This record gives sequence, C-alpha cells and structure tokens, in this order.
Amino acid sequence: MEKSAKQIVLITGVNGILGQELASSLAKLGKYDLLGLDMVDPSENIKPLLSQFFKTSVLQKSQIQSIFSKLKISKVFHLAGVLAGDAEREPEKAEALNSGGTAVMLEVTNDYAIREKRGIKFIFPSTIAVYGFPDLKTKTQNSVVTEEEFLNPITMYGINKLYCENLGVYYSKYYKMLEPDVKRLLDFRCVRFPGLMSALTIPTGGTSDYGAEMIHTAAQGQNYESFVREDAVLPFMVMPDAIKALITLAEADKSKLTRFVYNVTSFSINAKEIADIVLKVFPDTAIDYNPHPERQKIVDSWPAGVDDSTARKDWGWSPDFDVNKAFNGYLIPEIRNKYATQKA
Repeated sequence: MEKSAKQIVLITGVNGILGQELASSLAKLGKYDLLGLDMVDPSENIKPLLSQFFKTSVLQKSQIQSIFSKLKISKVFHLAGVLAGDAEREPEKAEALNSGGTAVMLEVTNDYAIREKRGIKFIFPSTIAVYGFPDLKTKTQNSVVTEEEFLNPITMYGINKLYCENLGVYYSKYYKMLEPDVKRLLDFRCVRFPGLMSALTIPTGGTSDYGAEMIHTAAQGQNYESFVREDAVLPFMVMPDAIKALITLAEADKSKLTRFVYNVTSFSINAKEIADIVLKVFPDTAIDYNPHPERQKIVDSWPAGVDDSTARKDWGWSPDFDVNKAFNGYLIPEIRNKYATQKA
C-alpha cells in the first residue's frame, strides 16, 4: 500500500516559546509536514523540524498568499503576535500585528479554502485577558466563568484577542451571510488559555509571570518582590498542557464540536500559595509583596477560574498536570536544573 502524504501544517510565530514547543510536539507525531513562519530566523533546535521556513510578517498579505498558492496547507496554527506586557507598552504596534495580522491570516486562509473547495483548520490561541471584571468584588462573587461571561477586556492584548475570536467565528459561520450559496470552509478553532507557565524560558515581565519569576529567582539564590498581592489569584496551566490542548483540539472530530472558542484550565492558585510551594524547596529565599497598582488592576480584572467543562465534553480535554505535578514534577526541578547546569 502506498504511504499517504503528510498533512502540511503552517505555524506562524514559530520561533516563540509556544511555537517551538508546538513544532517539537507535532514533529514527534510523524504525520505532519511542518512549515514555519516568523520575522526572525528559527532557533537551531527547531530548524531541522521544518521542511520550509518563511522569514516574513503576517502583515505581508502578498507573501502569505504566495505560500498558500504553492502549498496545500491543511492546518494553520496562528501563534504570531505581540505578547501582553509588550502590548501595553506599545499598544498601537500590538493592534496592528495582533488584530491586523490575524485578519490577514484569516482572510487568506478563507480565500484559499473557498478557491480550492476544501476545509482548512485555523487554530488560534486566545487568553483569559479577554475577560474584564469591573472590580475585585465582582471577581470574588464570580469565581468561575464560562466562555460567554464578562467579556469586557481592559488591556490592548485582551481587546485584540477578543476581536480575533469573533473574526474567526465570522469567517467560519457568517462569512458573506447575504449570499446563501457561499461555502464556508474555514474551520476556526480557538483555545482560551489561562496564565501559561514554562520551565524553558525566562519570564519577560508578563502580567501572570509572577509565579514563574518566584521560581527563577529562588533557583538563582535571589530574593523576590511580587508585583501582585499575596491573595491575587488566577487560573494557570503549564506549557506541556497548553501544547496538548492545541493539538487535541486541532485533531478533534468537527462533528463533536459545539462551539468555536473553548476555555481550558488546569488549576487556580494565589500568589501566596505559589510562594509557599517555592519556599519549601528554597527555604533561604525571601518573597515579599509590593503590588504594582496597574499590574494588580489587570490581574484583578481577570477571572480566578474558568469553566472548561465544554472542552472536556466535546473533545476530551483533561490536563496532565495538577498543581503538585506542575510545580514539583515540572517547573521547580526543570528550572533548578537549568541554573545548576549554567553554574557547572
């Protein structure tokens, strides 16, 4: 029997931490031909995993069209964008790249799906930044939220992500709705992530980075001053579970999906609870609290927990890492080993 051709998958933002880990995990499955796209050259560890790499921006529509015209792409993982912290420092840049770049990718993907009369999956990572509680009291009264509640983001990052969620739904369900014969073949699927924690990268000042920062500073024998209150609570997930969620949703049977945007989560925890875990392992470290007013305001606007029951029901979502395994089985040992190796 002739061996079937591999599906062609395009990963935008492939050089980011999410992109690198996704490329590595998809390569291990052995059934995908991976294309990478980024504005910077791919790191040495993922370069061998890519059959082709395109050094360009997702804003370059003609170049994106050229890629689709030459290659029969079956899945797009659109990860390119400006991250949350940088988005607040340069909101105009974030708006252009996060909203504009996603619009270009959706438009071109949709165009080629219709032109070639075939479905193309478009996988998009969103964030709890799309939520926005008006005050801490409201957050406290609504400890777990569904996909449809409190969608009033206060950050540029959250505003961009919510727009892109809605735009993806439009292309999949409502595109040219006044033309009844239009075939809507773009298959938009979105995972709405909680705070993500990775052992492989140094935190860069993101709004939910305080937990990872505690571990990194403690592993280096340094003290830490938290920019949020000790009672600040958010839902979190470690990077391996984030990759699992993206791949599982991408491979799910479309007939079983009841929505386009899905909450996923692993555990909720406050800053003091994280500190207590870290201090048990690094007892010589001191962790203090000096809340930054604006960063605290952002954290307070995000939910303490999200309801991911629909993802569990529709496509079998279940995290591999609970809070104990996340910290004591992944984050702390990996980060401690990272700095021990550097000293050696």
